[in-house]
Amino acid sequence: MSSTSSTISSIRVSGSRERIAGLGNILRRNPLLLIGLIVVIAWVLGALAAPLLAPFQPLQQNVAERLQPPGSPNHLWGTDELGRDIYSRVLYGGRITIPASLLVIVFGSVIGSVVGAVAGYLGGFYDELLMRLTELFMAFPTIILAMAVSSALGPSIQNAILALVVVWWPSYARMMRGLVIKAKTNDYVEAAQCLGASRFYLLWKTIVPNCLSPMLVMTTLDVGNAVLTFAGLSFLGLGPEPASPEWGRMVAVGIDYFDQWWMWLYPGAAIAFLVIAFNFIGDGLRDILDPRMR
Repeated sequence: MSSTSSTISSIRVSGSRERIAGLGNILRRNPLLLIGLIVVIAWVLGALAAPLLAPFQPLQQNVAERLQPPGSPNHLWGTDELGRDIYSRVLYGGRITIPASLLVIVFGSVIGSVVGAVAGYLGGFYDELLMRLTELFMAFPTIILAMAVSSALGPSIQNAILALVVVWWPSYARMMRGLVIKAKTNDYVEAAQCLGASRFYLLWKTIVPNCLSPMLVMTTLDVGNAVLTFAGLSFLGLGPEPASPEWGRMVAVGIDYFDQWWMWLYPGAAIAFLVIAFNFIGDGLRDILDPRMR
Protein backbone atom coordinates (compact mmCIF):
# COMPACT_ATOMS: atom_id res chain seq x y z
CA MET A 1 0.00 0.00 0.00
CA SER A 2 2.82 2.36 0.90
CA SER A 3 4.64 1.55 -2.36
CA THR A 4 1.47 2.38 -4.32
CA SER A 5 1.10 5.72 -2.51
CA SER A 6 4.73 6.58 -3.14
CA THR A 7 4.31 5.71 -6.83
CA ILE A 8 1.25 7.96 -7.14
CA SER A 9 3.10 10.78 -5.35
CA SER A 10 6.10 10.41 -7.67
CA ILE A 11 3.80 10.52 -10.71
CA ARG A 12 2.15 13.70 -9.42
CA VAL A 13 5.53 15.33 -8.76
CA SER A 14 6.83 14.39 -12.19
CA GLY A 15 3.62 15.69 -13.77
CA SER A 16 3.97 18.98 -11.93
CA ARG A 17 7.60 19.28 -13.02
CA GLU A 18 6.61 18.63 -16.64
CA ARG A 19 3.94 21.32 -16.49
CA ILE A 20 6.39 23.81 -14.96
CA ALA A 21 9.01 22.88 -17.58
CA GLY A 22 6.40 23.28 -20.33
CA LEU A 23 5.43 26.71 -19.00
CA GLY A 24 9.08 27.67 -18.89
CA ASN A 25 9.55 26.60 -22.51
CA ILE A 26 6.50 28.63 -23.56
CA LEU A 27 7.82 31.74 -21.84
CA ARG A 28 11.28 31.28 -23.35
CA ARG A 29 9.77 31.02 -26.82
CA ASN A 30 7.57 34.07 -26.17
CA PRO A 31 9.70 36.69 -24.40
CA LEU A 32 7.13 39.40 -25.12
CA LEU A 33 4.49 37.31 -23.30
CA LEU A 34 6.82 37.14 -20.30
CA ILE A 35 7.42 40.89 -20.39
CA GLY A 36 3.68 41.55 -20.63
CA LEU A 37 2.94 39.27 -17.69
CA ILE A 38 5.63 40.92 -15.57
CA VAL A 39 4.32 44.42 -16.31
CA VAL A 40 0.68 43.53 -15.67
CA ILE A 41 1.46 41.62 -12.46
CA ALA A 42 3.63 44.52 -11.26
CA TRP A 43 0.83 47.02 -11.86
CA VAL A 44 -1.79 44.81 -10.23
CA LEU A 45 0.40 44.26 -7.16
CA GLY A 46 1.25 47.96 -7.04
CA ALA A 47 -2.43 48.90 -7.17
CA LEU A 48 -3.33 46.40 -4.46
CA ALA A 49 -0.48 47.57 -2.24
CA ALA A 50 -1.04 51.27 -2.94
CA PRO A 51 -1.96 52.07 0.70
CA LEU A 52 1.40 50.59 1.75
CA LEU A 53 3.56 51.93 -1.08
CA ALA A 54 2.12 55.43 -1.51
CA PRO A 55 3.68 58.01 0.83
CA PHE A 56 0.56 60.24 0.71
CA GLN A 57 -3.17 59.91 0.28
CA PRO A 58 -4.22 60.53 -3.33
CA LEU A 59 -6.46 63.48 -2.41
CA GLN A 60 -4.13 64.99 0.18
CA GLN A 61 -3.37 68.61 -0.76
CA ASN A 62 -0.42 70.82 0.18
CA VAL A 63 -0.59 74.08 -1.74
CA ALA A 64 2.76 75.19 -0.31
CA GLU A 65 4.41 72.36 -2.32
CA ARG A 66 2.39 72.69 -5.52
CA LEU A 67 4.07 71.98 -8.88
CA GLN A 68 7.19 70.50 -7.32
CA PRO A 69 9.35 68.78 -10.00
CA PRO A 70 10.35 65.10 -9.77
CA GLY A 71 13.12 64.33 -7.34
CA SER A 72 11.89 66.76 -4.70
CA PRO A 73 12.73 65.75 -1.14
CA ASN A 74 9.24 64.49 -0.30
CA HIS A 75 7.85 63.79 -3.77
CA LEU A 76 9.57 61.25 -6.02
CA TRP A 77 7.50 62.09 -9.12
CA GLY A 78 6.64 65.68 -8.21
CA THR A 79 3.30 67.27 -7.31
CA ASP A 80 0.34 68.67 -9.21
CA GLU A 81 -1.36 72.08 -9.15
CA LEU A 82 -2.82 71.42 -5.69
CA GLY A 83 0.31 69.92 -4.18
CA ARG A 84 -0.91 66.32 -4.44
CA ASP A 85 1.78 63.68 -4.81
CA ILE A 86 1.89 62.34 -8.40
CA TYR A 87 3.45 58.99 -7.44
CA SER A 88 0.71 58.29 -4.90
CA ARG A 89 -2.02 59.31 -7.33
CA VAL A 90 -0.66 57.10 -10.11
CA LEU A 91 -0.53 54.10 -7.77
CA TYR A 92 -4.08 54.70 -6.56
CA GLY A 93 -5.17 55.32 -10.15
CA GLY A 94 -4.42 51.68 -10.90
CA ARG A 95 -7.11 50.75 -8.40
CA ILE A 96 -9.64 52.51 -10.65
CA THR A 97 -8.47 51.93 -14.22
CA ILE A 98 -7.47 48.25 -14.04
CA PRO A 99 -10.65 46.90 -12.33
CA ALA A 100 -12.88 49.11 -14.48
CA SER A 101 -11.28 47.86 -17.71
CA LEU A 102 -11.49 44.22 -16.59
CA LEU A 103 -15.17 44.63 -15.70
CA VAL A 104 -15.87 46.09 -19.14
CA ILE A 105 -14.24 43.11 -20.84
CA VAL A 106 -15.87 40.53 -18.56
CA PHE A 107 -19.42 41.86 -18.96
CA GLY A 108 -18.98 42.75 -22.61
CA SER A 109 -17.54 39.35 -23.54
CA VAL A 110 -20.17 37.40 -21.59
CA ILE A 111 -23.11 39.33 -23.05
CA GLY A 112 -21.69 39.27 -26.56
CA SER A 113 -20.77 35.58 -26.39
CA VAL A 114 -24.27 34.60 -25.25
CA VAL A 115 -25.93 36.66 -27.99
CA GLY A 116 -23.56 35.40 -30.68
CA ALA A 117 -23.80 31.75 -29.59
CA VAL A 118 -27.61 31.79 -29.60
CA ALA A 119 -27.74 33.57 -32.97
CA GLY A 120 -25.22 31.26 -34.59
CA TYR A 121 -26.76 28.05 -33.28
CA LEU A 122 -30.46 28.80 -33.81
CA GLY A 123 -30.07 30.65 -37.11
CA GLY A 124 -33.06 31.83 -39.12
CA PHE A 125 -35.27 34.48 -37.54
CA TYR A 126 -33.31 34.61 -34.27
CA ASP A 127 -30.04 35.07 -36.12
CA GLU A 128 -31.45 37.90 -38.21
CA LEU A 129 -32.99 39.65 -35.20
CA LEU A 130 -29.91 39.43 -32.97
CA MET A 131 -27.45 40.33 -35.73
CA ARG A 132 -29.45 43.35 -36.87
CA LEU A 133 -29.47 44.53 -33.25
CA THR A 134 -25.73 43.95 -33.08
CA GLU A 135 -25.14 45.88 -36.29
CA LEU A 136 -27.24 48.75 -34.93
CA PHE A 137 -24.76 49.20 -32.09
CA MET A 138 -21.77 48.68 -34.39
CA ALA A 139 -22.98 51.40 -36.75
CA PHE A 140 -21.65 54.07 -34.36
CA PRO A 141 -17.95 54.64 -33.62
CA THR A 142 -17.04 53.14 -30.26
CA ILE A 143 -15.86 56.29 -28.52
CA ILE A 144 -18.75 58.40 -29.90
CA LEU A 145 -21.43 55.98 -28.67
CA ALA A 146 -19.63 55.60 -25.33
CA MET A 147 -19.55 59.38 -24.96
CA ALA A 148 -23.26 59.64 -25.77
CA VAL A 149 -24.25 56.96 -23.26
CA SER A 150 -21.96 58.31 -20.55
CA SER A 151 -23.20 61.87 -21.12
CA ALA A 152 -26.81 60.72 -20.84
CA LEU A 153 -26.17 58.82 -17.62
CA GLY A 154 -23.85 61.38 -16.04
CA PRO A 155 -20.11 61.21 -15.26
CA SER A 156 -19.16 58.47 -12.78
CA ILE A 157 -17.11 55.30 -12.72
CA GLN A 158 -20.18 53.04 -12.85
CA ASN A 159 -21.73 54.93 -15.76
CA ALA A 160 -18.45 54.92 -17.69
CA ILE A 161 -18.20 51.14 -17.26
CA LEU A 162 -21.83 50.69 -18.34
CA ALA A 163 -21.27 52.92 -21.38
CA LEU A 164 -18.27 50.85 -22.47
CA VAL A 165 -20.11 47.56 -21.95
CA VAL A 166 -22.91 48.86 -24.20
CA VAL A 167 -20.45 49.50 -27.04
CA TRP A 168 -18.16 46.53 -26.40
CA TRP A 169 -20.42 43.46 -26.61
CA PRO A 170 -21.27 43.59 -30.35
CA SER A 171 -17.76 42.63 -31.49
CA TYR A 172 -17.87 39.55 -29.26
CA ALA A 173 -21.32 38.65 -30.58
CA ARG A 174 -20.09 38.71 -34.18
CA MET A 175 -16.98 36.73 -33.31
CA MET A 176 -18.84 34.04 -31.35
CA ARG A 177 -21.55 33.73 -34.00
CA GLY A 178 -18.99 32.96 -36.68
CA LEU A 179 -17.20 30.42 -34.48
CA VAL A 180 -20.45 28.65 -33.55
CA ILE A 181 -21.64 28.47 -37.16
CA LYS A 182 -18.34 26.87 -38.13
CA ALA A 183 -18.19 24.53 -35.13
CA LYS A 184 -21.75 23.19 -35.32
CA THR A 185 -20.98 21.42 -38.63
CA ASN A 186 -18.13 19.39 -37.12
CA ASP A 187 -18.35 15.62 -36.79
CA TYR A 188 -18.31 15.59 -33.00
CA VAL A 189 -21.45 17.77 -32.92
CA GLU A 190 -23.26 15.44 -35.33
CA ALA A 191 -22.17 12.46 -33.24
CA ALA A 192 -23.57 14.11 -30.10
CA GLN A 193 -26.85 14.75 -31.94
CA CYS A 194 -27.06 11.11 -32.96
CA LEU A 195 -26.60 10.13 -29.31
CA GLY A 196 -29.64 12.23 -28.37
CA ALA A 197 -27.95 15.25 -26.79
CA SER A 198 -30.28 18.18 -26.15
CA ARG A 199 -29.87 21.51 -27.93
CA PHE A 200 -28.83 23.15 -24.67
CA TYR A 201 -26.14 20.52 -24.11
CA LEU A 202 -24.91 20.76 -27.70
CA LEU A 203 -24.54 24.52 -27.57
CA TRP A 204 -23.12 25.13 -24.10
CA LYS A 205 -21.31 21.85 -23.41
CA THR A 206 -20.09 20.83 -26.86
CA ILE A 207 -19.84 23.81 -29.22
CA VAL A 208 -19.07 26.85 -27.04
CA PRO A 209 -16.15 25.27 -25.12
CA ASN A 210 -14.44 24.61 -28.45
CA CYS A 211 -14.80 28.27 -29.40
CA LEU A 212 -13.21 29.74 -26.29
CA SER A 213 -9.56 29.86 -27.43
CA PRO A 214 -10.07 32.62 -30.04
CA MET A 215 -12.36 34.45 -27.62
CA LEU A 216 -9.68 34.31 -24.90
CA VAL A 217 -7.13 35.89 -27.23
CA MET A 218 -9.64 38.57 -28.24
CA THR A 219 -10.51 39.42 -24.63
CA THR A 220 -6.85 39.70 -23.64
CA LEU A 221 -6.12 42.06 -26.52
CA ASP A 222 -9.26 44.04 -25.73
CA VAL A 223 -8.26 44.75 -22.13
CA GLY A 224 -5.65 47.17 -23.43
CA ASN A 225 -8.24 48.83 -25.65
CA ALA A 226 -10.60 49.08 -22.68
CA VAL A 227 -7.88 50.74 -20.59
CA LEU A 228 -7.29 53.26 -23.36
CA THR A 229 -10.99 53.95 -23.97
CA PHE A 230 -11.81 54.28 -20.27
CA ALA A 231 -8.92 56.72 -19.90
CA GLY A 232 -10.25 58.56 -22.97
CA LEU A 233 -13.66 59.00 -21.38
CA SER A 234 -12.01 60.27 -18.21
CA PHE A 235 -9.84 62.63 -20.27
CA LEU A 236 -13.02 64.11 -21.75
CA GLY A 237 -14.60 64.52 -18.30
CA LEU A 238 -17.06 61.64 -18.73
CA GLY A 239 -15.45 59.21 -16.31
CA PRO A 240 -14.86 59.44 -12.55
CA GLU A 241 -15.29 62.65 -10.64
CA PRO A 242 -12.64 65.32 -11.37
CA ALA A 243 -10.71 64.89 -8.09
CA SER A 244 -10.25 61.13 -8.48
CA PRO A 245 -6.73 59.88 -9.29
CA GLU A 246 -7.73 58.27 -12.59
CA TRP A 247 -4.97 58.22 -15.18
CA GLY A 248 -6.95 59.75 -18.05
CA ARG A 249 -8.23 62.53 -15.82
CA MET A 250 -4.69 63.20 -14.56
CA VAL A 251 -3.46 63.55 -18.16
CA ALA A 252 -6.30 65.98 -18.92
CA VAL A 253 -5.34 68.17 -15.96
CA GLY A 254 -1.67 67.93 -16.86
CA ILE A 255 -2.34 69.28 -20.36
CA ASP A 256 -3.39 72.57 -18.78
CA TYR A 257 0.07 72.70 -17.16
CA PHE A 258 2.04 71.41 -20.13
CA ASP A 259 5.33 72.92 -18.95
CA GLN A 260 5.06 70.81 -15.79
CA TRP A 261 5.62 67.66 -17.88
CA TRP A 262 5.55 65.29 -14.92
CA MET A 263 1.85 65.93 -14.38
CA TRP A 264 0.89 64.23 -17.66
CA LEU A 265 3.95 62.08 -18.40
CA TYR A 266 3.68 59.59 -15.53
CA PRO A 267 -0.06 58.78 -15.81
CA GLY A 268 0.29 58.73 -19.61
CA ALA A 269 3.21 56.31 -19.33
CA ALA A 270 1.16 54.12 -16.99
CA ILE A 271 -1.60 53.88 -19.62
CA ALA A 272 0.89 53.18 -22.41
CA PHE A 273 2.82 50.48 -20.55
CA LEU A 274 -0.34 48.69 -19.44
CA VAL A 275 -1.88 48.75 -22.93
CA ILE A 276 1.33 47.45 -24.52
CA ALA A 277 1.65 44.74 -21.86
CA PHE A 278 -1.86 43.41 -22.50
CA ASN A 279 -1.15 43.44 -26.24
CA PHE A 280 2.00 41.39 -25.64
CA ILE A 281 -0.02 38.89 -23.60
CA GLY A 282 -2.70 38.65 -26.26
CA ASP A 283 -0.15 38.07 -29.02
CA GLY A 284 1.59 35.42 -26.92
CA LEU A 285 -1.67 33.60 -26.20
CA ARG A 286 -2.53 33.66 -29.89
CA ASP A 287 0.79 32.02 -30.73
CA ILE A 288 0.21 29.37 -28.06
CA LEU A 289 -3.44 28.56 -28.76
CA ASP A 290 -3.44 28.77 -32.56
CA PRO A 291 -1.73 25.69 -34.05
CA ARG A 292 -1.05 27.59 -37.28
CA MET A 293 1.06 30.13 -35.38
CA ARG A 294 3.24 27.59 -33.58
